[in-house]
Amino acid sequence: MQAVLRHDPRIADSQTTRLLLACPDRPGLIARVSGFLADAGLNIVDADQHSTAEGRFFMRMVFDPVPPGQREELERRFQEEVAGPFEMEHHFADSSRRKRVAIMVSREDHCLSDLLWRWRSDELGGELTAVLSNHPDHADQVASLGLPFHHIPVDPAARAVAERQALDLLEGVDLLVLARYMQILSADFLAELTAPAINIHHSFLPAFVGADPYRRAHERGVKLIGATAHYVTADLDAGPIIDQDVTRVSHSDEVADLVRIGRDIERLVLSRAVIAHLDDRVLLDGERTIVF
Repeated sequence: MQAVLRHDPRIADSQTTRLLLACPDRPGLIARVSGFLADAGLNIVDADQHSTAEGRFFMRMVFDPVPPGQREELERRFQEEVAGPFEMEHHFADSSRRKRVAIMVSREDHCLSDLLWRWRSDELGGELTAVLSNHPDHADQVASLGLPFHHIPVDPAARAVAERQALDLLEGVDLLVLARYMQILSADFLAELTAPAINIHHSFLPAFVGADPYRRAHERGVKLIGATAHYVTADLDAGPIIDQDVTRVSHSDEVADLVRIGRDIERLVLSRAVIAHLDDRVLLDGERTIVF
């Protein structure tokens, strides 16, 4: 069954608070958290939870917004009464605060165009702040929407200079999206980046990694092609996977057909991953993710 894009601006506009947490699994966790919120007079409107075979518990709860001036006290009490005793990693987030998103892209614009369309249609769940590229190709498209476009050429002999320029421009963003950005980001860049980054990989990892994957897939006569969206780490294409999808192809599909079909999958998979992150639906479980 194919996953759907779950962000709904009507739900986001209702203004809610989200609680994400992870902790060792034990009886009574759901009751303890829901009881705390009920005692605070907060109505739960959505809840998801999952227990792993390794004994970890994950939960996402969405509830009424915390009244102004009471947030700090609520979080202090939750830490003392619930999170501390149950060894929880947790954080609260408000749907009314739209996360700031920047995009990095190279020449191919299919993922960029999709994200721009979803942002303009208020389907993204975040606020685009800028587009950075190592090529000038998309300047007009981005500028037509009133967004800043920054052309940062990457000289292989001076890659650190380009990365420094990008980091200065990315200061204050909550999420970086690599929408087919065809440059490898250094470990130093990722260490200084103050936000998570999501990348779209042009195959169903880990098969056919590297250059020209569709030609390699065609040569092997594959019957499925796909795409993978994952968080970016210093290990190339090895970050925690957020979303994946595949579609069936046949011997009659040529390389150009595989490229066209693959681009469609890349657009959808990247959008699903970005929306899930912006809606606070993703929790890390070691090298994998729990996506509610």
